[in-house]
Amino acid sequence: MSGESSQRDTDFVYDAARLRIENGWNKPHNIYGRDDMQGFVCGWGAAVINTVVTFPVNKLMFRQQLHGMRLHKAFHQMQSEGLRHLYRGLLPPFLQKTFSLSLMFGLYDVYGKLLTHSFPNMQKPVVQAFAGIGAGFSEAILTPFERLQTLLQDHRYHNHFNNTFDAFKTVRTYGFAEYYRGVSVILIRNGLSNAVFFNMRGRIKDALPATDGQMGNFFEDFVSGAVLGALLSTLFFPLNVTKTAMQARLGGEFISPGKMFVIVYETRGRNWKKMFRGVHLSYSRAMISWGIINASYELLRTLLFPQSKED
Repeated sequence: MSGESSQRDTDFVYDAARLRIENGWNKPHNIYGRDDMQGFVCGWGAAVINTVVTFPVNKLMFRQQLHGMRLHKAFHQMQSEGLRHLYRGLLPPFLQKTFSLSLMFGLYDVYGKLLTHSFPNMQKPVVQAFAGIGAGFSEAILTPFERLQTLLQDHRYHNHFNNTFDAFKTVRTYGFAEYYRGVSVILIRNGLSNAVFFNMRGRIKDALPATDGQMGNFFEDFVSGAVLGALLSTLFFPLNVTKTAMQARLGGEFISPGKMFVIVYETRGRNWKKMFRGVHLSYSRAMISWGIINASYELLRTLLFPQSKED
């Protein structure tokens, strides 16, 4: 029995040590070194690539989430608005996504490094989960960007705001708390999804058939990100529907997530299937989006910080 316990303790230490080396967390305690910026820099770069490519699809999915429209109706509505409105509302998600993914990957490294140095016997999945949750919670500071994106993409507000900055000023007149409407749902979504993402992306890649070369690695990273993106977007879809409904309101009562979920459920005729209207487009977009993000992040990390993977 004591032999088994000793073996488990050895495995725990090995997991923590391997995790530090794999992520470049085996550096000194100072978290502000050049290598420690790789998560922030590569996360930002991956977000830039992804946001520009997937914005129109995301906007189409948003219309389905908010109004419960079928795909062809949402498409025709956007088509009737013309190209002038196609990228309307791009600035908030561009700023939000670039900063958000920079924080997500960068703070995951920071929290992971702190945890592995403070608790060297902590198991690898536990470190990854807590580092991911911490990064997800920290991302919630950017909720105002997501809030403005929701208002600008809703066709009911097309005549209310001239541009992003006008929307920012208008929302401010309702009080500072308006910028953070829906933040409770975002905290839950970000924390849980990050914990799963960082725990599983390496395992999924390891389960794939081995490939050689940089292109092979890119493909494996893309598949790993795509699988997780589709899975998490589907699991959290009703939560995102609730968040969208909360953030589509301007002024008035701050409705709790539970109460808003019930309101949306009632509005959809108490039909659970309608709560997932738009989910097909959602997981398709998430497959492409998170495939691009994961593969781009690892590629940028290899190109910009090659020494971090060699250490």
